[in-house]
Amino acid sequence: MNTFGRIFKISIFGESHGTCAGIVIDGVPAGIPLISSDFEADLARRKSGAKGTTPRIEADVPKIMSGVFNDLTTGAPIMILFENTNTRSHDYSFLKETPRPGHADFVAAQKFGGFEDYRGGGHFSGRLTLGIIAAGVIAKRIIAPIIVTSKLIEAGGIADIEKAVEIALEKGDSIGGIVETVATNMPIGIGEPFFDSVESVISHFVFAIPATKGIEFGSGFAAAKMTGSHHNDKFISTTGKTGTNYAAGVNGGISNGNDLVFRVAIKPTSSIHVRQHTMNFKTGEMTDLEVEGRHDTCIALRIPVVIENATSIALADLLLQAQKVSRIFGK
Repeated sequence: MNTFGRIFKISIFGESHGTCAGIVIDGVPAGIPLISSDFEADLARRKSGAKGTTPRIEADVPKIMSGVFNDLTTGAPIMILFENTNTRSHDYSFLKETPRPGHADFVAAQKFGGFEDYRGGGHFSGRLTLGIIAAGVIAKRIIAPIIVTSKLIEAGGIADIEKAVEIALEKGDSIGGIVETVATNMPIGIGEPFFDSVESVISHFVFAIPATKGIEFGSGFAAAKMTGSHHNDKFISTTGKTGTNYAAGVNGGISNGNDLVFRVAIKPTSSIHVRQHTMNFKTGEMTDLEVEGRHDTCIALRIPVVIENATSIALADLLLQAQKVSRIFGK
C-alpha cells in the first residue's frame, strides 16, 4: 500500500499537517557515507517560496533516526523523519462538506469512512515527497556512475515557464507542466521482460507522485504516427549505441545502454482561488467554493527533483535485483 521496491524497499509515512512525514528505507548497502547535510541540495530544489509556489515554508531538516553509525550506513533499515512546524489546519475545515474538485478529498473520505486526516490533503499531500527526496539521495550513490537529471520543459502549455506562471497568478488559477528526465551512463541488461520492465517499474513509482497524469518514453505517443523504418533505432556501434533513441534506451523492457529518456505530464494544482460551482455533500445542493489557504500555482515547478529521485530509487532496486551492485558499498 505505502511500500515500493523489492530489495531497495521504501515505506512512506506521515501527513501534510500531522506531526511529521518521512521514509523508512530497507536494503541499503552497508558502508555508504551519509550525514544530514547530504540531503540539503536536493531538498532545496523541492522547497517552496519562489514565484508560483506555496508560501508555506518548512525547515525540512532531515533527522536520521536509524541505520547509520559513525556517519556510514550499517545495512539495517534507515528511518528519516521531517517535522511539520508551519501548519494552518483551519484552512481546510470546509473539506468535510465540500471536497475540492480534482482532489483526493472525496475518494479519501469514501475509502476511509471519514477517519482520514483531511488537513492539507493529509496522506495524499505532496508534502510526503520529502521521503522520496531522502531515499533518492541515497539511491543516487548506489546507481553511480548513472546520472539522472529532470527538468521542467513546459508549463501551462508553453515553453516560457516564467510567463506561464505570471499569467496563472494574475487569474488566480493553477497550471500544470511537462517534466523531462534523462538518465545517462546506463548499463545494458537491467529490467525484466513484461511486468518488471524498466518502463513498468519507473512508471509504477512516477504515478505515485501526486499530480502525475501521464508518462511517455522516447517517442511516446508520436510512435503511433511513425513507420518502422523511421522509428527503428539503427545500431552504429558494436557497443549497442544507436543513431536515434526513439526507444528511450529500452528494448523488450531491458536497458540497452543508450540514454533512458521519458517525459511526465503534471496536472494543475486542484486548490485554486477561482470560484467553483460544486456539490456540498452535507446539504446535497450545489454551492460556490472558494479555496483559502496556501497553495502552489504551478506544482510542476517543484516536481523535477522528485521525479529525478524517484527514478534513482527505481534504478537502484533494479540494479540490486540484477546483482550489479554489492551489498557492501564500494566492493
